[in-house]
Amino acid sequence: MSFETRITRLPTAFDSERGDDTLALVPGLSGDLGKLVHGTAGCSPYLKSLIEKEKDWLPGAFDDPEAALATLFDELAEVAPDALGAALRMGKRRVALMTALADIAGVWELEQVTGALTDYADLASDLALKSAIANEIRRKKLPGQTEDDVATAGGMVTLAMGKMGAHELNYSSDIDLICLFDETRFDPADYHDARASFVRATRKMSSMLNDLTGDGYVFRTDLRLRPDPAVTPVCLAMEAAERYYESLGRTWERAAYIKARPSAGDLEAGGRFLQTLKPFVWRRHLDFAAIQDAHDMRLRIREHKGLGGKITLEGHNMKLGRGGIREIEFFTQTRQLIAGGRDPSLRDNRTVPALGHLAEKGWVPEEAAAILARHYRSHREVEHRIQMINDAQTHDFPKSDDGMQRIACLMGRDLGELKAEIVDRLEEVHELTEGFFAPDAAKPQEVSELDGEIIARWQTYPAFRSERAVAIFDRLKPDLLNRLSNTAHPNQALLSLDGFLAGLPAGVQLFSLFEANPQLIDLLVDIVGTAPALAKHLSRNSGVFDAVIGGSFFTPWPNEDGLRAELADVLAHEGDDYERKLDSARRWAKEWHFRVGVHHLRGLISAKEAGEHYADLASASVAALWPVVQEKFAEKHGPCPGRGAMVLGMGSLGARRLNASSDLDLIVIYDADGVDFSEGRRPLASRAYYARLTQAMVTAVTAQMAQGRLYEVDMRLRPSGTQGPVATSVTSFKDYQKSEAWTWEHLALTRARPVAGEESLMDEVEAFRQELLAAPRDGTKIKADVNEMRDRIAAAKAPKGVWDAKIGRGRLQDIELVSQTCALMAGTPLRSVFDGLDAGVAIGWLDDAQCIALKADYDLFWKVQVASKLLSEQDLSPEVIGEGGAAFVLRETGEEVMERLAGALVDAAERSGDLVDLVLGKDREKE
Repeated sequence: MSFETRITRLPTAFDSERGDDTLALVPGLSGDLGKLVHGTAGCSPYLKSLIEKEKDWLPGAFDDPEAALATLFDELAEVAPDALGAALRMGKRRVALMTALADIAGVWELEQVTGALTDYADLASDLALKSAIANEIRRKKLPGQTEDDVATAGGMVTLAMGKMGAHELNYSSDIDLICLFDETRFDPADYHDARASFVRATRKMSSMLNDLTGDGYVFRTDLRLRPDPAVTPVCLAMEAAERYYESLGRTWERAAYIKARPSAGDLEAGGRFLQTLKPFVWRRHLDFAAIQDAHDMRLRIREHKGLGGKITLEGHNMKLGRGGIREIEFFTQTRQLIAGGRDPSLRDNRTVPALGHLAEKGWVPEEAAAILARHYRSHREVEHRIQMINDAQTHDFPKSDDGMQRIACLMGRDLGELKAEIVDRLEEVHELTEGFFAPDAAKPQEVSELDGEIIARWQTYPAFRSERAVAIFDRLKPDLLNRLSNTAHPNQALLSLDGFLAGLPAGVQLFSLFEANPQLIDLLVDIVGTAPALAKHLSRNSGVFDAVIGGSFFTPWPNEDGLRAELADVLAHEGDDYERKLDSARRWAKEWHFRVGVHHLRGLISAKEAGEHYADLASASVAALWPVVQEKFAEKHGPCPGRGAMVLGMGSLGARRLNASSDLDLIVIYDADGVDFSEGRRPLASRAYYARLTQAMVTAVTAQMAQGRLYEVDMRLRPSGTQGPVATSVTSFKDYQKSEAWTWEHLALTRARPVAGEESLMDEVEAFRQELLAAPRDGTKIKADVNEMRDRIAAAKAPKGVWDAKIGRGRLQDIELVSQTCALMAGTPLRSVFDGLDAGVAIGWLDDAQCIALKADYDLFWKVQVASKLLSEQDLSPEVIGEGGAAFVLRETGEEVMERLAGALVDAAERSGDLVDLVLGKDREKE
């Protein structure tokens, strides 16, 4: 389809400069093309001059503008070095002219307009750079480089920043470049000579693009976005730049690198450099402190440029003024900085698509994103028309009626209607973005009935070391204290909050997060007023609050497979960094662990569901980490000899019933399959290989790292307990279980569950478990052994008191023991406590009423146990857990007061203890 048939809009006539003489210089143009060129020339002195210079090229280019520009690009790539400067200036004229006409005529959308300008900037800077580098190589000034290295510019790259980086160049943009070179391509002794050569090449490239000659200029080139431009050379070694950003990089530089991309020279080296900067740009935690940085930056720009105050269109700056382009870009980039570290899908360097991603993930309301995207596109169109008048890098509306009328003509609009529309857009953008950066909602007054001495000592805590943290918290404090005063026991909640604040290592990020998300203050007050243990955990792991606003905190539970897949994806994003993988696993698990606790605390899930969720989380963590540990171990010692190994979850993990502080009972079983040694740089005998692999896995789970410890691990349930090897061959495991295992070890197998490792080995172990459990048993001997175990447990551990739900006759451990005994005698492969009790009914050891009673008592004890581990590592005494904790426990158990609950626990233990005695045939001596 020809250019003329695609024209959708035309500039209106501009009476003071009709441009008839220009039309006469471009023969053969008539109809809409004639009107387009005539109107454009009449409205813009700059475009009129381009039309005059390109009158011979223009008619043919109209046949297919995309093809015309593609041909132009191809021809420029073949230009001789001595003619390149003039050729690039000619090319810029043609690209600028065709882009302007296609834009004004509505033939190209905004993205095609900015894309064509950016593509030419890429081409021009690449050709200019490689020409300068080729000259350095010919003069033998670039050590060790030959003509073959010109294709990669000898290891030098330009990073396109700002609008060029985002493929969003405006019509008369400067181009912002950071010039770097890969120092690893040079011997250390040649470093200074190489740097001097790259500096010369950078200056020559910049001069070729930037200098104004009789043919004009190509692009005004700005190199000042590099690190510390006042004291650094125009081209830096990548290693030096990386050191700067790691130690001194600021928020505005992080925001700038959102749009950065390699644009000329050694693109692969540029890509590697940007990869190394990801931890600098994209923080692991939600970075709400960036909001204040961006707001401060906006205010400084306004003050410096004098752009505050009410919007007056004449002279208004469409880029930096109120409601302008920069407001939308800051809004978008700041939200990307907040969340992009956790969600790579938000790392789009284009403004409008980035707004769409943010809306899709819930970081920006969909309606707000749609409005800002629409206004951004309109703002950019107006910006282009302002710059088309005289090819000026300006964003200010003209102050004269004549100038304003030119813009309206280039847009084919009535001036009055256009002005009203632009003002409306500016005001709507300002209203949307200002509320995000500087919410001015009135804060409630501080309340006086709270303990002032506690509040006064907060200033001495580590979280308040910086003035910035104090300033943010001072804005939060009235609202926070007001909410505390509305709790049932304000000073008790205040004391818990005090413990939370005392444990924080720093405050800026967390306080910024609270300020940007006031709903989190409600959650914090709920936690500190109810669960001091959870509050203490939060103070040391405040990053878990990220999960609450990460978009999925209240979605349905994803189950073990979903969790495992998610963690595997998290670990994959850490590349080859083993320690970062382990820390990422800890951070991820803590967030999910926190979610389970909060959901239970707020009554969204039951104690039973909480136990299953904690177990799913633990199983997924082990399953996802196991191949990571194997891969790391194999780097030194080679792949697993034979079939490999698997991890068997025992105890509560196997039965899928953990609490908030459970450790993990694990057994590692391997099959060397006749292979004696591994094959690696440092081979190991198979037995030693799997023993050390197991130790590596335990360390990966238990080691105290920056993100804490993942889980404690207990391996005493392996064959022969602490006397046996930490990893057991599958043959030894089977032989031991068949001929040497004690009754308690077969009882433990009733709850065993494969959780990670080689699939066929997991299947084999599970099949063996079921086969072993199905074997006939001597009921009398089993009962005798179990009674002996109960006596030993009672002698070794006494209950800590009435609130001890686990230890003691008739409590959790005792009911679990009888359930396992029933399961073993019935030969059932099912693992849960209730399934074991049902098996007792099936073999006639229990009747239905007894089974129901044991289940009810177990359920009560489980609720108390899970609640106690969530609230406090101590017992559930009212004086320990406080009123908020007591209210939670009573809600969970259905009792009205703690005294009645204590009585119910005593009664349940007595009742269940008698039933366990009856099932096991134990004669209890009457006291």
